[in-house]
Amino acid sequence: MHRIVQSLVILVCLSGCSGDIYLRDGVTDGNHFSLTPAAVMDPNPVTQSWIRYSLARSVCQLGMETENPARAMSFDCELTARRQLAEAWTEKAMLVPDLYDPYLDDLVRVRDAGYLEEYVVDRFGKRDWSLPGELDMAAFRRWQREQLRGHRTETRIVGYWSYRAYSAD
Repeated sequence: MHRIVQSLVILVCLSGCSGDIYLRDGVTDGNHFSLTPAAVMDPNPVTQSWIRYSLARSVCQLGMETENPARAMSFDCELTARRQLAEAWTEKAMLVPDLYDPYLDDLVRVRDAGYLEEYVVDRFGKRDWSLPGELDMAAFRRWQREQLRGHRTETRIVGYWSYRAYSAD
């Protein structure tokens, strides 16, 4: 019951944040990324790790020269964000020995095996991405068949995009 109430509070916050959330084609749009107050106050190590992912990804997207950063994505942005996510989870796990999250634990294993670039391409790749030439997709696929059985990808954006007018000041 507590989870349901918490989810409703987050949804109310997201939908009632001063009209700052805009959707186009069902996707959040904008040129400004904000964290939800509920996420910032949540001490859960999983949430805090995803905040780091969301911030790393949004900072990268904001650095891309595009009219709508919320819709911009590149291999480098996703790789940087997943790298930050794995690092955040590793740091949390050092502080809390029995910490467990299936996705985050798998992501750390992928990183530690040296296949994070291949993982990002395989699981999140887009046709228009510029990719590094040294990818070993065949080795990654062999490794993942044995090491990532039943793995499910996740992406949790902890925040929202909105439009913010910028003044010349």
